[in-house]
Amino acid sequence: MHDLPASSPLPIDDVWSRSVDAGNRYRWALWALLVVAIVKLWILPLPSGFWVDEMVTAFVVHHGASHPSLKVAPQLLATNYYWLPWAAERLFGFSEIVYRIPSTLAMGAALVLIARLAQRLIHPGAGWFFVFAALTLPGLNYEAADARPYGLATFIAAGAALFLVRWMDRGRWIDAAAFVIFGATLWRVHLMNWPFYAVLAGYAFLRLWRGEAAAGWKQTVAIFGMLAATLVPVALTALHLLGEAKAHVIVPHPATWREFGGAFKFLLVAAAGVGAWLWGRALPGPRRKSPAGSGLFLVAGWWMCQPVALFAFSRFTGENIFVPRYLSLSLPGAALAATAAAACFLPADAWKRASLVMAAIVVIFIGGVPKLAPRHHNSGWRETAAEIRALGIRPDTPILYPSPFIEAQSPVWHPNFELPGFLYCHVEFYPVGGTPYLLPFVSSPDAERYASEIASTSLAAEDKFVIYGSDVRVEYWEKAFSRQPGLAGWNARQVAKIGDVEAVVFERPVRAEKP
Repeated sequence: MHDLPASSPLPIDDVWSRSVDAGNRYRWALWALLVVAIVKLWILPLPSGFWVDEMVTAFVVHHGASHPSLKVAPQLLATNYYWLPWAAERLFGFSEIVYRIPSTLAMGAALVLIARLAQRLIHPGAGWFFVFAALTLPGLNYEAADARPYGLATFIAAGAALFLVRWMDRGRWIDAAAFVIFGATLWRVHLMNWPFYAVLAGYAFLRLWRGEAAAGWKQTVAIFGMLAATLVPVALTALHLLGEAKAHVIVPHPATWREFGGAFKFLLVAAAGVGAWLWGRALPGPRRKSPAGSGLFLVAGWWMCQPVALFAFSRFTGENIFVPRYLSLSLPGAALAATAAAACFLPADAWKRASLVMAAIVVIFIGGVPKLAPRHHNSGWRETAAEIRALGIRPDTPILYPSPFIEAQSPVWHPNFELPGFLYCHVEFYPVGGTPYLLPFVSSPDAERYASEIASTSLAAEDKFVIYGSDVRVEYWEKAFSRQPGLAGWNARQVAKIGDVEAVVFERPVRAEKP
């Protein structure tokens, strides 16, 4: 295998023909371990219950983007993702598995595309190593089983990067057109994907500046201008929503430097580099020149741009958008960085064997001991609802629902909020029966007056009532109703606490009959 000069990048379509080496005898073992890893980390969690954001997905699919309750959260509709679960449900019916499969397929396709990029940018034998390095990342595995847009976003970003590289290599208009299509779609999948455009533009213009691009300056400026024009409507939407971002910020504390450092997955990158160095010392062999130049820029940019940009935005504006799922687009970049670190020291004929080691680490250590029904998210809405129904809920039994959404505050929230509504979508998808009473995300004077009113009337007239919602909200309202004079002497006990979901039942005390 010959070194390539920096000015003559290996055409991406030639990678497969150049990647056959002495490690082919390991191919079936790698495929078998990949199947085991995918089943363990992506497939087994699919049947578990939805968490709240996945219930929003189901709500939008069932009721449409024009439902009145969605007006208070317009950011939820700034995505073209919903057609995937809509199509899946039309084909296969409603279930948690059906809603999540599109993300699983999208993430699988993304790993295939990025593995090809790893072969092109880092080493022809690096594809398998990248795939298993990516599977060590819990965040990436999580998004592969989540009925939200992030798996699709990873696939679209991978397609944009792949066709950009192909276009720079060949200068063909078909690749440029594909790049524009993927690039125009990326921001439309999720508004937090904007930093990735800096990576794409920086890579293209670095290739031009170094004289490594088949596409010339005029063609490149024209194509990027066309892409920018397609993004103008999305930019206007993003600027409009920016003015009301504070009302939708879900993380109350500012982004910390510790969180910033944790976003880069330095442990994975360092472990890959140190492990490859030890391998090279123990089993020396022929080496290919370490990755450098424009390819290394694309790897580093993919790895670092999203965390840096969102952290800087959060610190500058005071509105914390440094949220793990918004950073998920950078996770393949961390796996690419780990692969690049290994390439600095790993012998050129050792990639398949090193990939087997990485695969064994994934299968044995990532995700813990395999379970037949692991929870996708630390939420037990479905199981908690079953525990409540087991109490023998009558149609007139009061069920108190604190909303799990930050938008459910006065004046948006009011006791007569019409159902179904996205602020209480768990009422629809994991029902428990009874008569609903709606409470806000956080208390307010209006909410306290409402609680006092129903405590002395509707609740006091029944033998029991239940508070059902996220654990922090349930615990607050449990204490609040325990202080109500109209409920003095009532007994409160926990029905279930499964993940971050809780249910508490209040029961009228049983009075002993006089002899």
